[in-house]
Amino acid sequence: MFFTASKIFEFLFAPLNLAILLVLIGALLLYTTFSNLGRRLSLMGGLMLLLMAFGPIGGIIAMPLETRFLLPPENSPAPDGIIVLGGAIDEKLSEKIGRPVLIDSAAERLTTLITLKSRYPSARIIFTGGSAALKSSIYTEADGVKQFWNNLGVDTKAIIFENRSRNTFENALFTNEIIKPKPNEHWLLVTSAMHMPRAIGVFRKIGFPVIAYPVDYRTEGKLSILSQPRFATRTIGVTQFAVHEWIGLLIYWLTGKTSALFPSP
Repeated sequence: MFFTASKIFEFLFAPLNLAILLVLIGALLLYTTFSNLGRRLSLMGGLMLLLMAFGPIGGIIAMPLETRFLLPPENSPAPDGIIVLGGAIDEKLSEKIGRPVLIDSAAERLTTLITLKSRYPSARIIFTGGSAALKSSIYTEADGVKQFWNNLGVDTKAIIFENRSRNTFENALFTNEIIKPKPNEHWLLVTSAMHMPRAIGVFRKIGFPVIAYPVDYRTEGKLSILSQPRFATRTIGVTQFAVHEWIGLLIYWLTGKTSALFPSP
């Protein structure tokens, strides 16, 4: 029930979807006795699109998320294990065309593992990710990731693939069940920098402390009002991702799925 409700809520209140919906409803109301309301809604939706595409709003709300957790120092002790969170493979499209389809810069979650595996050859590795679609698929993200790593020559025989989880909470829950970490073990958690606060909060909540290893940065870590975005679609994507994470943090906190509203380092 939680999973289904969260997906519906995400669709309705994603900033881009909401802006388009406001413009559409406003345009339809122009031909009714509520034309004044229609003009206001259309203007509101248009301004939202303009701010998301060319304004600093995406960076403003994304930077606190991305800068919350930093990479561990280079001289840190070797970890006992590495956890890679899903979210980098479009499992539906991958199933249709028969090969892994990566989701933009989130693919860095997967390429980073190759570097870490070489750096820490004795570390245990688990990838966690099933299907995040409302209508589940036989083909899971774990299937796509395994194929992707195999295609790059990565030895996946010793890697554990968890393929039941549908969201971040289940990522942590099922990973904990499989790994059963000992109190003195140190595990790296690899996921997008913007997603890291929520992921850390969930792992802490279930009693599995991990070390953040953020990747896939979408901002420069500082705000520049005068800088122009190279691609409007990218800045809209940053806003979408950031709003998704802030709403996710709030909902997870209200439902008791995270250790804090905004987990600290």
